[in-house]
Amino acid sequence: MFIPRKASRRLVAASLTGMLALTACSTNSSGAAEGGTDTIDVNAFSVMEAANEPVFEDFQATSEGEGAEFATSYGASGDQSRAVVSGADADVVHYSLETDVTRLVDEGLVAEDWKDTPTKGIATSSVVVFVVRKGNPEGIETWDDLVKPGVEIITPNPGSSGSARWNILAAWAHVVGNGGTEDDATAFLTDMLNNTIALPGSGREATTAFTDGSGDVLLSYENEAILAKQSGAEVDYILPPDTLLIENPAAVTVDADETAQAFLDFITGPEAQADYAQSGFRPVVDGVEIEDVEGANDPSDPFPAPEKLFTIDGDFNGWGEAADKYFGDGEDGNPLGIITQLQQDTGKVGEE
Repeated sequence: MFIPRKASRRLVAASLTGMLALTACSTNSSGAAEGGTDTIDVNAFSVMEAANEPVFEDFQATSEGEGAEFATSYGASGDQSRAVVSGADADVVHYSLETDVTRLVDEGLVAEDWKDTPTKGIATSSVVVFVVRKGNPEGIETWDDLVKPGVEIITPNPGSSGSARWNILAAWAHVVGNGGTEDDATAFLTDMLNNTIALPGSGREATTAFTDGSGDVLLSYENEAILAKQSGAEVDYILPPDTLLIENPAAVTVDADETAQAFLDFITGPEAQADYAQSGFRPVVDGVEIEDVEGANDPSDPFPAPEKLFTIDGDFNGWGEAADKYFGDGEDGNPLGIITQLQQDTGKVGEE
């Protein structure tokens, strides 16, 4: 997937809080309109906020992006998608889950063929990891360690956060993918939820809660763990022996102009993917040159392969099936999803 390289490179200045919309100067005819600017409205899930900053800058340095400006909105993936349905501005959407894009397809806001790209619509990638206190004082190494008595877990709320759904399904796959039954997985998830002390609204809010001192272990994206370390948080992270591949989709809306489309194409190219790698994301295309990644467990080999890697398509028959089976909300007479029901049974419903 990538080519490690130890040459010096501009290091992304990552921050856990805030970024400003980036602006540029006047353009030529190959970029934004002559004598003016072209604003691209980017609507994305929360953990993209710091990672997008260098990508915006590099796009603005291209002929297609010269003179472009960015207006951004970040938040929990499901909340962001629903906001676009309600009228929020969006030219490019970049979410945690495929279902948050298909919601826009169903509303006629994104074209049905949005996945017809070399990366099948995927813009960024990661894996589920355990973020722990510096030195890992609780000795958290595997999924089974999470259900030991007294272990305090933080994970975002599946009702609003895409990262939460990846986290929960990674735990489910750990059981079923290693020979357990669905009843075994339900019992395991019940124990895990009973050990969960907080379900913040988004992946970024969950990280903030953990770095502020709550909990023993945070279920999170690998890139979020790397960003936390880059930002000076006193944490470590554990790549468990088996985990789930996280794939984050992106698309343009039907009314977006050619500059927005050019930006979408750019973010899956080698330059932007190298930028995203410096923020801890695993590249989604081959041939990306990656230098040392500050904050990774091994900066020179930042993205080791886990012993067993589950996928949403290979192990859950895709989000089209998994969303209703595990996270269905019971509307229109349909049954609650397995995880939704477990949250109600355990009283761990989080923040809606």
